Amino acid sequence: MLRSSKFKGMTEYIKEAFSLLLSRDSELLQIITVTLQMSFFSTLISSLLGLPFGTMLGRAEFRGKGLIIRITNTLMGLPPVVAGLIVFLILSHSGPLGSLSLLFSITAMVIAQVVLITPLIAGMSAASSSIRAPRFRETACGLKMGKGKEIALLMIECKAQFVSIILLGFGRAIAEVGAVSLVGGNIQFKTRVMTTAIMLETNKGNFRFAVALGIVLLTISFFVNSIAYTAGEKIK
Repeated sequence: MLRSSKFKGMTEYIKEAFSLLLSRDSELLQIITVTLQMSFFSTLISSLLGLPFGTMLGRAEFRGKGLIIRITNTLMGLPPVVAGLIVFLILSHSGPLGSLSLLFSITAMVIAQVVLITPLIAGMSAASSSIRAPRFRETACGLKMGKGKEIALLMIECKAQFVSIILLGFGRAIAEVGAVSLVGGNIQFKTRVMTTAIMLETNKGNFRFAVALGIVLLTISFFVNSIAYTAGEKIK
């Protein structure tokens, strides 16, 4: 009986989740839009910064490389609330960029996400490219290839791994709570995303709606990852 009631309860959660999606509720659509917008742009910017930096770090051999790698690996584990606090202090009215009035906006949330995700993408791409770097270095020397072209070809060679790394970055972006809550403020119809909405509904004791939101979040994440996985398989 207990198992049956639990199964029935989960079925009701799933039904409510899809009812939410099909209802075209304005607040839910706004939350989904902000979530996808924030996750997409933060992952895009972090990839544009992290992939080239990580590839150059994995390819190069220089004094102090070990220190840079250790710093990057440390930043990969940066607590989200710390990243959010740093961005909050920078963007606050008394901060150096306070005049831009970016606090409690999607832009501020994207900045906080970039601070979190870029070291992750850079560190993993450095580890991935360093495996192939020695062979490419020898070929580049033999062909008298410039460093820029060598790095570009190395990135192309690692494209399948880079797709997985980008997906990992997107996963962290869409699942983030602490940093986006600090700098975004969880404002209704403005900066509320799926994770902060789940946290809010849970604190209110509205567990049914919170679980439904969680299922919606997982569904969106699965859909996006499926598309990216299919694209990754085609470029291997």
